[in-house]
Order: sequence, then C-alpha cells, then structure tokens
Amino acid sequence: MFNKLLLSFFTLFVFTNMAFAQTINGAGASFPYPVYLTWAYSYEKENKVRVNYQSIGSGGGIRQISEGTVDFGATDEPLSEDELKKLNLTQFPAITGGIVIIVNIDGLKNQKIVLSGPVLADIFLGNIKKWNDPKILSLNNNIKFPDQNITVVRRSDSSGTTAVFTNYLADESSEWKNSIGTGKSVNWRVGIGAKGNDGVANLVKQTKNSIGYVEYTYAEQAKVDYTALVNKSGNIVDANIDSFSSAVASADWSKSSVYNISLVNTGSKDAWPITAASFILVRNDKQDVKKRVMDFFQFSFDKGDDIAKKLKYVPLSNELKNEILSNVK
Repeated sequence: MFNKLLLSFFTLFVFTNMAFAQTINGAGASFPYPVYLTWAYSYEKENKVRVNYQSIGSGGGIRQISEGTVDFGATDEPLSEDELKKLNLTQFPAITGGIVIIVNIDGLKNQKIVLSGPVLADIFLGNIKKWNDPKILSLNNNIKFPDQNITVVRRSDSSGTTAVFTNYLADESSEWKNSIGTGKSVNWRVGIGAKGNDGVANLVKQTKNSIGYVEYTYAEQAKVDYTALVNKSGNIVDANIDSFSSAVASADWSKSSVYNISLVNTGSKDAWPITAASFILVRNDKQDVKKRVMDFFQFSFDKGDDIAKKLKYVPLSNELKNEILSNVK
C-alpha cells in the first residue's frame, strides 16, 4: 500500500514538474495582450509549450521581471540603457499598434468626430468641461454636441498606455508638459480611474458623455466609438492599420541600441499620432529561460504576422525581427 502511495506521489511530482518545465510565464502591458494571447495559443498548439501571459500593466511587468517572478516582462514604456544595465535586462520591441480616443456621447452614436492634441490636453486637464465647447465645435462643424459635462476616464494602474498617451499630450500642450508631465502614473486633475485597457473601454461604454484612451483592439472588441485626430502634419486621420503602419514605417530603430524610441507624432503626413511599440524584457542571468522565451518570440515573429494584422496590430519588419533575434540570442 505504502509503495503504491509512494509511486502515485512520485508520478504526480514528475508530471507536475514536466508541466512546469513546459510553461513560459510572462506579465505586463495590457496593450499587446490580445495578440500575445493568440500567439501563445498557436505556440502551445504546435509546440506543446504553454505561455501564460498576465495583463497587469507595464509597471507590474517591469516589477515582476526585475524580481525574477516571471520569465519575461512587457512594457509599452521602454526602459533606458542605464535602467536595463542596473536591472541586468535585455529589451526589444515585439509588436506595434495604435492608441485611440474612445467616446460615448449622448445622441452621437456611430458619428465620427474629430479632436486635436491641444483640445484633448484641455479635456484631460479639465479646462474643457462640456461637449459643446467652442474648441470642439470648431473641429466638427456639422455635428450638434450635447450641452453635457465630459466625464474623463483614465488608467488607475501603472500603465505603458498612459506613458505613451501623456507623451503625446506633452508634445501637443505646454501646459500639460509643465503641470502634469509624462509617465506610467501621473497626478491627474480630473477623471475616473479604471484598471487596464479593458477596464477603460468598459467604463466608457457604460458611462454617457465620457472619453478615454485605449489600444485599438479594445475599442473594437467593446464596440465603442473612437475619434479621428489631427496629426502633426495638420491632416485629419482615421485610426486604422494603414495610419498605424505609416507611423511605424517612419521609425528609425537604429537611433537606440536598446530600441527605446517613440512612435508618437512621427510627422509622416498619413501617420496616426498616438502609435506605440510594446517591448519585451528578459533577464540576462537566466540564459536557459531567455532561450525558451526567445523560441516563443521567434515562432511568433515567423508565423504570427497574419494574427497580428487581423487584430489590427502592425508587425515588425523582417529586417528588425532578424536583428532582434540575432542580438538577443
């Protein structure tokens, strides 16, 4: 009897450890979560290796990979070269996409409205309080906006999406730059906080006359309206894979050895102004773990472009993928 129990325990121990050995754990930004989740499903199906990715925000991803509690972290705000050296991490971009402005305006369902960077900054500063403010009306001559207060919805967690969005607002508004600044967490003057891109999307969907910012796929999945924007060249552009791709195409990744460049306000005439890359962080002191993580991303780089495009993300160029795989491995 004892031998049977011992055998059962040993079998359970072996299978548990085999399962653990075949699992890659990651955590971080919610921006890329839909595409990482789908890549993980394809990878497990073909390679029998599970990839668990937790959407906990960029700040959480940086913290967990720094502490060594996950195999890779993900952040939409890249770390500097000094930060990477201090934490003994390697960083590379994995996917790019767009952050869109979502709205739920009473009586304006499915009507495409236009906003600009300075107007958005004034809304999120609390300077523009009503939807029928003259600055909003001047960008939307044929639309009748309600005389209703604007409810601002923003992230409550440490967020790379917030870092990108506040970088955009700081580039568009000196008042924002000097009073609020940029970062994964800022001291908001107004608004209701929600956790994750999905939290912001759902809260805007439930709240009349609200506005928020999310990665494009979350807006599509929540079926909420999103605005057009006036870009750096002064052109009105819609949020779509073409305008995201235009911004990505003008990026010069060679400017930084650790890839920490911005895709915000690139200046291309057709570019979406709030485009972003999402970055992966891996530890340099765990080479076996790094290899398993890079096997997953090599598979995703090789076979995941169609998945990414279907979800309205913009894959990296083949040249950049090959450079990343060569450098990191």
